[in-house]
Amino acid sequence: MAGNPFVQPFAKGEWSEGEESEPAVGAGPQAGAAVAGGDAAESWRAMKQPLVPDSRGQPVVKATASAGHPPLNQNLSKKVIDLLYWHDIKQTGIVFGSVLLLLFSLTQFSVVSVIAYLALAALSATISFRIYKSVLQAVQKTDEGHPFKAYLDMDATLSEEQIQKYADSALVYVNCTVKELRRLFLVLDLVDSLKFAVLMWLLTYVGAIFNGLTLMIMAVVSMFTLPVVYEKYQAQIDQYLGLVRTHVNSVVAKIQAKIPGAKRKTE
Repeated sequence: MAGNPFVQPFAKGEWSEGEESEPAVGAGPQAGAAVAGGDAAESWRAMKQPLVPDSRGQPVVKATASAGHPPLNQNLSKKVIDLLYWHDIKQTGIVFGSVLLLLFSLTQFSVVSVIAYLALAALSATISFRIYKSVLQAVQKTDEGHPFKAYLDMDATLSEEQIQKYADSALVYVNCTVKELRRLFLVLDLVDSLKFAVLMWLLTYVGAIFNGLTLMIMAVVSMFTLPVVYEKYQAQIDQYLGLVRTHVNSVVAKIQAKIPGAKRKTE
C-alpha cells in the first residue's frame, strides 16, 4: 500500500495542494468535510480499501475484494503456479497424468468416443458408490442422507460479475491479438513482419512432422517440466539465453542495416 501514490497522501493527510492536515480529534463533522477528500479518506480508513482519483481528480474508493478474500484471478494464478512448480506433488501428478491420459486417448479415439467413455466411467463410479452407501445405511440402519449431498449443495453457478470479468479479460486479449496481427500483415514494421514470415515458414516444417495433438502433448509436458528445470538451473540457463539473445540481436541489426527502410525509428 505504501507504493500507491493515491493512497499514501491520505495516510499523511496531504492530499490537497495546500497540504491540509486532518481535523483534530473531537472536531465536528464540518471540520472533517472541509478537508479535501476527507469523506473518502474516512471511508477508506473504515473499509481499508485503496483510493483512486476519479475523472475530476477527486479521491474515490476503489472496489476490491473484501478483507481475507483475495481476488479470484489471484487465487487462480497461485493455484496454477503451485501446479506447474509441483508444490503439491500428489495434486500436480493427478492433474498432469489426467491431462496426458486425455490427450493420448484423443490420439487413438475420436472426441465423441473419449467424451462418452469418460462420462460412462464417471457414472459407473458415482452409481456404484451411491448403491454401496445405500446398502451400508440399510444394513447399519442409519440415515446419513445422500452421499453426495455436500457436492449437491455447493453453488456451482457463475455470477454476472464473474462472467463480465472473464469476458472483459478475454476481450483485452482478443483486441491486442487483432491489433498485433494487423500490424504484422500490413507491414507497419518491415523487420517484425519478416520475423513473422520466417516463423510461419518454420511452422510449415513443424506441421509436416507433428500434428496438433502431438504438439499439445509436447506443450503440456513442457509446461509441467520446464518451470521446475528453470528454477533449479536458472543461472546457467540465463547465461546461455543471454548469449543467444546477443547473437540474435546482432544478426537482426545486420539485416536492418542492409534492408532499405528496415531501420526502426528512434524512440
